Amino acid sequence: MKKPVSNSTPTPRSGAATPPSLIASDVQIDGNVRTGGELQLDGHITGDVSCGGLVMGETGAVKGTISADSVTIRGTVKGEIRARSVRLEKTAIVEGDVIHESLSVEAGAKLTGRFAHSSNPSEGKSAVAGTTAKDETAETPSFVKAKPAAE
Repeated sequence: MKKPVSNSTPTPRSGAATPPSLIASDVQIDGNVRTGGELQLDGHITGDVSCGGLVMGETGAVKGTISADSVTIRGTVKGEIRARSVRLEKTAIVEGDVIHESLSVEAGAKLTGRFAHSSNPSEGKSAVAGTTAKDETAETPSFVKAKPAAE
């Protein structure tokens, strides 16, 4: 007796770990990338990246904001990094600010920007925009705050 063919997508077993998503070195993405899991990036993304964890290889590049729980950079970033744990390895090139709770920088990593410690680095600029000036100074580094308009 033949089993009926199912066209539905199999549901993952509860407790099963999701494999990391891989963006290979020959992939170019123009747009935002979002996943709750881990992301291995060897290609290029022009847009924002939001993920649980990011491991960027030496050929990887992001032009946009990175928001994650943990970030390891071996490639190039042109934009802000917001993560609880940030590791810049010796081949990393970062042009932008790094907001972190924990930071590791290997000798040889290049940074054009500023580091700022924050107890809640994943809170984005949009959350800051909705706060009052009193609230804004509590957790947000001074260089992230909006600059007053020129007179």
